[in-house]
Amino acid sequence: MTTLFDGYRLRDLALPNRVVMAPMTRVRAAAGGLATPSMAAYYAQRATAGLIISEGVQPSLVGQSNPGTPGLHTDEQVAAWRPVTAAVHANGGRIFAQIMHGGRVSHPDTIGTRPVGPSAVPAVGDVFTPAGPRPAPTPRALDTAEVPEHAASYARAARRAVEAGFDGVELHGANGYLISQFLSSNANLRTDRYGGSVAGRIRFAVEAVSATVDAVGGARTGIRLSPGGTFWGVEETGVPELYGALLTELARLDLAYIHLEATAEEEVLVDLRRAWPGTLIMNPVPPMGAKQTGRTDADHWLGLGAELISFGRGFLANPDLVERLRTGLPLAPVDEATYYQGGDAGYLTYSAYQYTA
Repeated sequence: MTTLFDGYRLRDLALPNRVVMAPMTRVRAAAGGLATPSMAAYYAQRATAGLIISEGVQPSLVGQSNPGTPGLHTDEQVAAWRPVTAAVHANGGRIFAQIMHGGRVSHPDTIGTRPVGPSAVPAVGDVFTPAGPRPAPTPRALDTAEVPEHAASYARAARRAVEAGFDGVELHGANGYLISQFLSSNANLRTDRYGGSVAGRIRFAVEAVSATVDAVGGARTGIRLSPGGTFWGVEETGVPELYGALLTELARLDLAYIHLEATAEEEVLVDLRRAWPGTLIMNPVPPMGAKQTGRTDADHWLGLGAELISFGRGFLANPDLVERLRTGLPLAPVDEATYYQGGDAGYLTYSAYQYTA
């Protein structure tokens, strides 16, 4: 029987276990979207994960969602990331960069211009700005001729990620951000080739992934998806048909993996597992819900055919999460107030388990 602690071959990478650190925004980048020495220490502390997937990294200034997040669209950003990837590798780890274009989930106060999206439909809720939460603005609908440029931005960022020493990239196609907006039936009201039908709604995702594969290869490319998720007010009609069609197209590209969130009924997710011929990373618990992923959830999905299991919040307060899961040690609680406050408190201040006599 497969366990979390068995090794796994992820294309060119030999993973020592099947525990994946999920991408989690921590808003601790320096001015200019630069990675910092604290970020190098943070990821290096968690290098015992089979694979680390970084926080969301914007592929362009207009693609930035939150203030304080890092980028991969300037030479300075590439240089700032190199000590981070080097620290992870020095500690025996492997790390992919998650490339995240926020689309309409942004604000002019953050990016200096009006956010863009598939249609002029605002996200639901407040977005983060340098001055605090503000209502999500109405985005500018992209012209048909502009859309390929935004798809290509993922590929450009992927090239820079490889230059910065990342082992690969994960496109953020989930949680209401740009790729997810194109998949949506209420954020995407387009009538051109990027909207309407299922084939139209999946086109942007397929073009973004295809461009990235052309840039860095399928073995270095994954994508995260949230079938049926309702983040930032997105809705998706015909989820099984939509994601079945998307996976059919992605399967032609020989990706390293797809990364699914538990945002649909288990029956739907199991059908997608059966439809996907490659590696599946499963995030078994709905993101940001009351429950955190535990060993039982992981074992359940390993039994359903997932090859790798991603853990999010458990990694925040437990840099030694793999060992705690392996030995049944209790998990330290995370201080939610420090998720996004900046600084090293609640970031580098969690330690490995301390044994007492």
